[in-house]
Amino acid sequence: MQHFGDKTHLISRVTTQKPTSENVSNLTEQQIIALCKKGDRTAQKVLFDRLSARMFPVCLRYMGGREAAEDVLQEGFISLFSKLDSYSGEGSFEGWARKVFVNTALMTLRKSDVMRQSEDIEVARGISSEDAGALQSISYKELMGMIAELPPGFRTVFNMFLVEGYTHKEISEALGITEATSRSQLQRARVMLQNRIKNRK
Repeated sequence: MQHFGDKTHLISRVTTQKPTSENVSNLTEQQIIALCKKGDRTAQKVLFDRLSARMFPVCLRYMGGREAAEDVLQEGFISLFSKLDSYSGEGSFEGWARKVFVNTALMTLRKSDVMRQSEDIEVARGISSEDAGALQSISYKELMGMIAELPPGFRTVFNMFLVEGYTHKEISEALGITEATSRSQLQRARVMLQNRIKNRK
């Protein structure tokens, strides 16, 4: 991303050793992370290059558009580098990083109050046993495109529940909504997706 360097002013200066990108790329993930914790910009760039292609689709799923996703990706890296000391080294680093980007997207969505018009009711009509298998008839790329086109509230809950594995209680706490609203948004998202799949040309 071209403006990565513009937004890393919060990150401390590079260490005096100044290893090259090629040398750093040959290090283990833990060694690269250790250098990043010391403020090594070469290591930060290597880590950025490794993670950006994996984290951009995460941002895109939540934000729905490329420009908004790119902004969240940049903010996510700022957050990741500032919180890197909290990564203990246990468990998957990519999994830890993914949570940082999801939380960055959620904070952005909360600021825009995407759930404001949500209704606190349960909606379960329009679903049949035939529809349950509708998602199996569509390619991953086409499905991701349809998810991106969902209204922001639907899209957010759909991603959190079905992609990230949040519970409705966790979603309600993260978004400041009730569990009933979370269930309602998920159900509506499913109905909308199923209808679009059935009606697609």
